[in-house]
Amino acid sequence: MKIPYDVPTAVGRDVIALASDIAAAILLTLEAGWAHAVSFPNVHARAGEVAITERLRAGMREVLRDNRFPWKTMVVLPGTESRSRPDVLLPDGRTDIPIFLIEIFLQTGEHDPHAIIECKRLAGSDTHLCREYVLEGIDRFKTGKYAGRHAAGYMAGYLLSGGAPAAAAGVNGYLSRKARHAEHLGLSRLLARPWLWDSRHPRAAPSPPIELHHAFLGFEALPC
Repeated sequence: MKIPYDVPTAVGRDVIALASDIAAAILLTLEAGWAHAVSFPNVHARAGEVAITERLRAGMREVLRDNRFPWKTMVVLPGTESRSRPDVLLPDGRTDIPIFLIEIFLQTGEHDPHAIIECKRLAGSDTHLCREYVLEGIDRFKTGKYAGRHAAGYMAGYLLSGGAPAAAAGVNGYLSRKARHAEHLGLSRLLARPWLWDSRHPRAAPSPPIELHHAFLGFEALPC
C-alpha cells in the first residue's frame, strides 16, 4: 500500500493525504468489523451510540487480528481526546474511532491519528438526527475540529430505520435547506458499495477542502 504524506499547504503544516488504497483498506476493515459487530444481540437500533461504537471498534480489531486482510500495520485505537489546533492546550474534542498507521509514524514521527471515524445514529426520515449528523459530524470535520490536517475523514451512520439512499437523502435535505448544495452526498467513487457515499466540504482558507466517506450501516448484513 502507498502512503503519500508530505503534501505542503499554505498553513505551513503538512496534510495527511492517504492514498486511495489506504482509504479503501480503512473502509473494508470498517465493513468487516460491522459484520462482526452486528452478530452480537446487544447491537441493534435501540442500543446506545457509544455501546454500538464499542462493538464496531472491537469488530474491526478482531478482523485485523484474524489476518483477514493483507494490511498488517493498521491500528484501531480507542476513542481519544483531540485538539483542533496546535495552540489549544486543553483537549476540545473526543474522536470515536481513530486509526493509526505504523508506516506513517515510522516515516514522519507523526503521533496523532492518521484517520478518524466519527459515529452517529441516523435515519433519513428523522430531521433531528439528520441535523445532528451534519452539525455534530460533518461540520466537526469542516471546521477542522476533527482531522484538521487530514485530506479525508470518515463517518459511520448507524441506521435506526430505512436504508442508505434514504439516509443520504435526509442529510442532503438538511444541507439543501442551508443552501449547501455543493456539499451533497453522492455514491462513493472509491468503492462500489451501495451503503458507501462520499462528499466534499470547503474549509476556511488557506486550508484545502476535506473529503468525507460515509458508511451507512444497517443492523443486518451489508449489501455488496
